[in-house]
Amino acid sequence: MTAASRTASLERSTSESQISLSVDLDGSGASDIDTGVPFLDHMLTAFARHSLTDLTVRATGDIHIDVHHTVEDTGILLGQAILAALGDKTGISRYGDALVPLDEALAQAVVDISGRPYLVHSGEPAGFEFHLIGGHYTGAMVRHFFEALVLNARLTVHLTLIEGRDPHHIAEAEFKAFARAFRQAKSPDPLVTGVPSTKGAL
Repeated sequence: MTAASRTASLERSTSESQISLSVDLDGSGASDIDTGVPFLDHMLTAFARHSLTDLTVRATGDIHIDVHHTVEDTGILLGQAILAALGDKTGISRYGDALVPLDEALAQAVVDISGRPYLVHSGEPAGFEFHLIGGHYTGAMVRHFFEALVLNARLTVHLTLIEGRDPHHIAEAEFKAFARAFRQAKSPDPLVTGVPSTKGAL
C-alpha cells in the first residue's frame, strides 16, 4: 500500500489454491476476475461494482475436488487485502448499512470497520446450504466466504436474509447488501478527524 492511495496487491499459494488479488478502495467498481468458479466470479463482480472497489482476482485451485478451497482462500486473501488497503483507517466513516432487494429476496448488511472480526449471519432458508447454484457453487459457500473475509479484514458484520426463495437471488442480494454497506463504511467522512474511535485505534 502507498501513502497516497488505499490499494493493496497480495498473493497466496497453498497445495489447494494459487491466488493473486489487488484492490483499490477508492476505485470506480471496475473488476477483472477469473477464479475458475463462475458463480463466485459473478458475486465478486457484484461486490466490486456496488462497493466502488476496483478488484482484480486470478485464482486456480482444486475445483475438480470441490470449489470450497478456492472460495474460502479467495475470501481470506480479499479480507487481507482490504485490511492492508484500509491502512490506519484515519478519516473513514467506519459504519455502513444497506437493505438490498433482488426480486423476491431481501437482504440487510451492517458493517463496522471495527478491528474486531465477528460475523452474525442468519435468515437463510433450511436446505439453502445444499443447493447448487450454477452447477458449481453450493449455498453453504456464501457463509464460508464471508467468514473468511470478515476474519481477515477484521470487520464486524451482521448479514441477514429477510426474505428469499430463489438461491441465486438470495446469494446475490447478500453480496450486494454487504458491498453497499462496506461502501459506506470505507468512505471518507469529512467531519471525522483522526480515527473514529474513542480508543484512538481500530
